[in-house]
Amino acid sequence: MKQTVAIIGAQWGDEGKGKIVDRFARPADWVVRYQGGSNAGHTVVVEDEKYVLHLIPSGILHENTLSMIGPGVVVNLRDLFEEIEMLRKNDKSVLERLRVAGRAHVLFPFHRYIDVRSEDKRGEDKIGTTGKGIGPAYLDKVRRRGLRICDLADRDKVHSHCEKIFSELDEGWAEFEKSSVEELAGEYSEYYQQLKDIVVDAPSELDAAYRRGEKILFEGAQGSLLDIDFGTYPYVTSSNPTVGGVVTGSGFPGHRLKSVLGIAKAYTTRVGEGPFPAELTGEMGQWLQDKGGEFGATTGRPRRCGWLDLKILRYTARVNGFTDLVLTKLDVLSGQEKLKVAVDYRGPSGQPINGFPARSEQLAEVEPVYEELEGWDEDITDCSKFSELPAAARDYVKYIEENLQVPVSYLSVGPGRRQFIERKAGL
Repeated sequence: MKQTVAIIGAQWGDEGKGKIVDRFARPADWVVRYQGGSNAGHTVVVEDEKYVLHLIPSGILHENTLSMIGPGVVVNLRDLFEEIEMLRKNDKSVLERLRVAGRAHVLFPFHRYIDVRSEDKRGEDKIGTTGKGIGPAYLDKVRRRGLRICDLADRDKVHSHCEKIFSELDEGWAEFEKSSVEELAGEYSEYYQQLKDIVVDAPSELDAAYRRGEKILFEGAQGSLLDIDFGTYPYVTSSNPTVGGVVTGSGFPGHRLKSVLGIAKAYTTRVGEGPFPAELTGEMGQWLQDKGGEFGATTGRPRRCGWLDLKILRYTARVNGFTDLVLTKLDVLSGQEKLKVAVDYRGPSGQPINGFPARSEQLAEVEPVYEELEGWDEDITDCSKFSELPAAARDYVKYIEENLQVPVSYLSVGPGRRQFIERKAGL
């Protein structure tokens, strides 16, 4: 692999980034998570053992790779230690190979409570959050009233902070958490004592690694269309999963990035609320959901499914500057006589839509313009070379890259580590 690579979701998340990060982490010295929190779920299957990681980078599954939780992440320490324990039970060493940015903000239990209460109050206008407290944690960050990992070294500061927040919460909090200020301050101060030896200054660590010639892989969570600035606002996350988030969420200069790898499913899915032009609500949508196992790794919620949308991918390719694409879950499409691909949108009066609509209300009204392609019946899960795929599957891939003007350099044809096709040597 090149010295520095960013792996970024090209759709609404759930594109299969965990498996791809796991694969390219093998030659990497570092894997860095740069945004989001435990609202993300990256699933990796290793020799029939499934690992679902929410905070710890997928590189932790490789013994020779260091993993970092960057400054742009909001860290639920209860979830983090649950993951550490899960990995330990599977004979994976963690703390020896994990680094946590001291500037990363802490997500407390009251952030989860505020998140759930806020969604309930929205009623029909709900965003469809995971209820993990991510938005309220980022809100405290931008309001300059959050606590960071480094702040946990001062127990009095933690106690004072929790006391202030508790005074603002309504009566429902007592039933939600049932813990006192003293208990919570003690719990989080103890977490710091367990982590203090691996709390680092991320920019310094990454700069030193880069200057030593070490290989660094940046792992995004969620997808580009959930970006707070470039996604389908307001139905978005509270951080920047796009390539700009690498810089702001890690402290690593953007001009040092050598490759930006976009991950896209061979069809499209979305969790939660918001417009979805190519959505299939009938039998075909249900077929994709069932065959693709389209249920959220974090929440278990069913994912909405639809045809591949090239209008979306052209937009996210522009925003991120993808140098290559990985197309995942190509195997799920086996068994369909015909496949459709959305290539453009038209407005309610049939007018063409230039660019990707910024207003969700406008996006909800568009009609996709479809092209129909030949499908294939063959099971492709054992294919290891592009030439082994059925002709129709090869044509499907070529059609995508011709329309996007970005090479589809890698293909995933199943959940396992080995169910992968490389059209390009290395990364």
